[in-house]
Amino acid sequence: MCQYSAENGLATAWHMIHLGNLALSRAGILSIEATAVESVGRITPGCLGLWDDATEAALEPVLAAIRRHSPIRLVQQLAHAGRKASSEVPWRGGQLIPVAAGGWLPRGPSALEHKQGEPPPLVQDAAGLRRVREAFVNSARRAARLEVDGIELHLAHGYLLHQFLSPISNRRTDEYGGSLANRLRFPLQKIALGPGYQIDPIAVEIEYLTVGRNASQATARTAGSIQRSMPPRAVTAPDADNATGSSTLRWNSAIAPNVPTAQLVSGSAN
Repeated sequence: MCQYSAENGLATAWHMIHLGNLALSRAGILSIEATAVESVGRITPGCLGLWDDATEAALEPVLAAIRRHSPIRLVQQLAHAGRKASSEVPWRGGQLIPVAAGGWLPRGPSALEHKQGEPPPLVQDAAGLRRVREAFVNSARRAARLEVDGIELHLAHGYLLHQFLSPISNRRTDEYGGSLANRLRFPLQKIALGPGYQIDPIAVEIEYLTVGRNASQATARTAGSIQRSMPPRAVTAPDADNATGSSTLRWNSAIAPNVPTAQLVSGSAN
């Protein structure tokens, strides 16, 4: 769960208290909040990062303290907000922060705004896609140096990798858009880099790609494709949340069956 308590991506005393408390819960695994792989990949200015020596050094004493006092396993979730980046914290409205007000330019698969009335994100070109790929590997290697027990790649909640997966946010006409196979291409390139992450196992969080009566089946098909592309010993952790990655589309609660969807997704991944 995002804490919105980092300073320029750096873990703070709050992370020591918060994660330390969870580490004493007797749970088997503790997943560290969605952690940005580059500064422009943060959802808000208060989001945690792991993209340089400073952000790595800030997390080190937190994880070291947990290991001294708890046997819990640690998983580092890696994420990029994409077009949902540069947003206000939720209790201030969550709207896009303009560059003139201290924000930055979000990146996305297509020039489609997240909220009506906001400017569209910068479209990721070949150089931008390459930069993000390298950022995920760089952050995972830093997580490996911090000796976490696994990593989770965030392909949900309408963030960058989910934006590529979903036809709602991905309107590209190149090899990264259109068919499911094309929309899977960029996220799967992260998974294919598994050996480069220098850590295992790898988990993947996914979510609904669209709304409507066929959304469960579409999500299950995607989960199956992802599972078949995972490196050896990797594990898929699908998320059957009701989110779509769009602020303009809403579920009819009568056709948002989380449990049946979870069963479909689980079956497709086995």
